[in-house]
Order: sequence, then structure tokens, then C-alpha cells
Amino acid sequence: MSLRSMSSEMRSRSSLVEERRKWREEGRRVVLTNGCFDLLHSGHLALLEAARAHGDVLVVAINSDRSVRRIKGEGRPLVPEAERAETLLALEAVDRVVVYDEPTPLEVVKALAPDVLVKGADWGEDAIVGREEVEAAGGRVVRVEMVPGRSTTAMLERIRHG
Repeated sequence: MSLRSMSSEMRSRSSLVEERRKWREEGRRVVLTNGCFDLLHSGHLALLEAARAHGDVLVVAINSDRSVRRIKGEGRPLVPEAERAETLLALEAVDRVVVYDEPTPLEVVKALAPDVLVKGADWGEDAIVGREEVEAAGGRVVRVEMVPGRSTTAMLERIRHG
């Protein structure tokens, strides 16, 4: 995974919808993945590289700080959303980042209408938010194998308990 200059950008949902129209006209395949991406680690990098391999444009939807707190509890995220977005955008595989505050990324999935929705294989097919919408529109869902033992929660446990 290599880094690049900040030629990519964080986008609002509405500007992504406009860009999506252009990408579709150009015949570019859009891939979407989502998550908290708090404390970026090698498992995240493997997921992002695998996701990028499925298309021409990779959009990463990240949970807002408030959304992360609802999911992970007080004390999280460790890294604020703007910094998480900036870090992701520095990666060559990532083209755009959008922040969402809803409990799930469903509204982002509906708005972007990706050709491919990518999640880690730790998510059961029926648990992948937006799967039905993507498949109904002719897209596909890809589950990527996870790197064993690589998760932010596991990292925090090692830090806390040595």
C-alpha cells in the first residue's frame, strides 16, 4: 500500500452523487466500503487494497465520531473523523471519503448506488447493510477475507492488557 499526495478528497454525499453520474458516463466501476477505520492497521489496508481491486473508483464511507461512540462506546473513536478521513485519503487505493452519521451506511449506499459493495468476511451476507439495494440495481457484494488477529478492538485489548 503506498501513500500519495492529497489529490483525493473528502466529499459530501450530494457531491458524490454528482461525481457518480460522471463516473457512470465514463464507464467506471464504483466500489464502496465502510467502517469506523479508527486506528488504521494492516487489516484495514488489506481490505482497502482488496476493495480497490474490484473497480476503478474506491469510495470509503466512515462513521462520524458520534456514530462510532454509539457503536463502540465512550472513549471511541481514538482518532477524530477528520483525521481518519485524511489518513484514508493519503492511501493510493482510496479515491473519496464520505462521513455518515446515521446508525448504518444504508443512505450512503442508496445515494451512491455502487457497482460493488465490499465488506469483511466477518460480516454474514444477510448482515451486510445495503446488500439488497446493490444487488437489486445489478451490482454485487464482495466479502473479503480478514487478516487474522488484526482489528482495532484487538489492538486496544493488547495495549490495555499487555
